[in-house]
Amino acid sequence: MEKDFLDFFGEPDEDNPNKQVDAVRALFKAVESGAYHESKEPTRFYVLGLSPNTSRIIIRFWIVDTVAGMAGKIRQHFEDLAIVHGPKEKDTFSLFRLLVSTAAQGKAENIPPNLGGETMRAILEGLPYPQTLLQAAIRRIRAEHEITYPRAAIIRACINRSTRFRTLNLKEELKMSLDESNTNIGYRMGRLFATLEKIQQEANPGINATIRDRFYGAASGTPVTVFGNLMRLKNHHLAKLDNPGRRAFFEKLLGQIIGGVEAKIAFPSHLNLEDQGRFAIGYYHQMQDFYVKKSDRSE
Repeated sequence: MEKDFLDFFGEPDEDNPNKQVDAVRALFKAVESGAYHESKEPTRFYVLGLSPNTSRIIIRFWIVDTVAGMAGKIRQHFEDLAIVHGPKEKDTFSLFRLLVSTAAQGKAENIPPNLGGETMRAILEGLPYPQTLLQAAIRRIRAEHEITYPRAAIIRACINRSTRFRTLNLKEELKMSLDESNTNIGYRMGRLFATLEKIQQEANPGINATIRDRFYGAASGTPVTVFGNLMRLKNHHLAKLDNPGRRAFFEKLLGQIIGGVEAKIAFPSHLNLEDQGRFAIGYYHQMQDFYVKKSDRSE
């Protein structure tokens, strides 16, 4: 555990780019096989978090746990981050890759202060991730109009941990992939927005700027201000589709998405921070599902 600890969170070597993935996979297998099963006198594991500050060193945290307890918390971290992704993407991230995905221009110097230490402490103590991590991920998405794999993983992890600690209701947790039974208004609005964008893209092949580039911020924060217009616009786009089967597919999907939401709250005036996160996950899940082959989906 001590030997592999840095590999769980560090950047992989250029000579061995799969080093982190292999270390995390080995951790999962060890936990499942009972390799970390504790005897009557459990082995203690200590983590000291230090931070440089001009001429001195600051102690950020001091965590004492058992090897089994620490292994379980680290495994939970990677389970919380797990989300559907493209075939060329790796299954795990280093802590740096997660944090830099929330930074302006993707630069390390723009990572919010103290965010790394607060996130690491949450991981090692099994606590909810810092609210600033969720805020940073959503802020980057609104600024850049891009829901990347790392940002989606962060949002899912933050919301699920918060839900788990606040309500103990596992049914409310966000799934790894598209969840058609999820009726949360933010999640449904995200799915709807993704579907409207996909219709626009197929009606206008090669389009430079989609509705995501123009309306994502308003759609995810104040849906009522844009969705009425977008729903009218989609009729024009559907009419341009040459394939009747494709047109029928989208009409059925739109009905399924909207039908899962009560009419009185179809287009809410405002979404809170967590529901903006669910909006992002709904959009991400739906877009990922559009590019999954039928054989893979059934599997």
